[in-house]
Amino acid sequence: MSLGSFIRKQFIDVLQWNEENDGVLAWRFPMQDFEIQNGAILNVRESQMALFVNEGKIADVFGPGTHKLTTNTLPLLTNLKNWDKFFDSPFKSDVYFFSTRVQTGRKWGTPQPITIRDADFDMIRVRAFGMYSYRVADPRLFFTEISGTREVYTRDEVEDQLRGILMATMASSLGSAKVAFLDMAANQALMAQQVKGDLYAAFARYGVGLDEFNVASVSLPEELQAALDERISAGMKGGLSSEKMGGFTQFQVATSIPLAAQNEGGLAGIGAGLGAGAMLGHAMAQGMSGSMIPQVPPAPTAPLQAPAPEVDPIEERLLKLKGLLDKGLISQDDYNSTKTELLRKLIG
Repeated sequence: MSLGSFIRKQFIDVLQWNEENDGVLAWRFPMQDFEIQNGAILNVRESQMALFVNEGKIADVFGPGTHKLTTNTLPLLTNLKNWDKFFDSPFKSDVYFFSTRVQTGRKWGTPQPITIRDADFDMIRVRAFGMYSYRVADPRLFFTEISGTREVYTRDEVEDQLRGILMATMASSLGSAKVAFLDMAANQALMAQQVKGDLYAAFARYGVGLDEFNVASVSLPEELQAALDERISAGMKGGLSSEKMGGFTQFQVATSIPLAAQNEGGLAGIGAGLGAGAMLGHAMAQGMSGSMIPQVPPAPTAPLQAPAPEVDPIEERLLKLKGLLDKGLISQDDYNSTKTELLRKLIG
């Protein structure tokens, strides 16, 4: 090899990236012992972008196309190097290529349940899985925040970082949402929509554009699912309305209340389960059958007298029934039906 041939090989006339390997998002052009010829050609293919970095400082960015590298097409690099408009010598610079193709079919999931605040259950732990797609949208931010000066930066490496961002964003987004978990679980598109907006903004801070995001499945840990099944079972048996429960605390209290909806006295008997006391129980017993307490007969020699009037317990029961409604322990429908039953007895 002649000296002339050796010298000519030290200058680069064409810069391009052929993307020989799949899954590479950022690639540094090999510049060791080489300089870029003034007027060299930069080929940036569709779904690529190129970034010039001079001594650690980001300079010019190029999109798809064929670019002739001169002081006119490299204004930021020219300024960093203090070139004048007549400069025509070879120069040294780091050149990074970025793949902007959409990375499709990427899986996400929660290896461990994430804890969120819920309108119905207060605090719950949720597992979820789905798919998402993304792309490098801003090479400057991506280089500064994620890929840096590494020779090659792959899809697997960036997804390790995106996974943490995704989990943190999901917990924050769902935790602050006003949509109940049961509604989101029944409509996974709603859950995905709730998360996607916040996730889009979180990814954008790192130069990554979120293309699609969906939820394939969502579930509760086994112990919480068992408690939820119990709650649903209580509602199916004609118990208290789940919309009126106001959370798991009231539900757990309500499971200890004997349901009296099928008895003649309706849900008025529910007060006994709350420890309302013997007085309310006595009033219930009287109300169920008019008067179930036997009366002492008068002496044989005295004429039969009507029993001494006593305060009708039905009014007291109505007041206690209204108290149960105000506390959210019975529904409006339960209240109305039982009230009608009691009034019928009162005026009957």
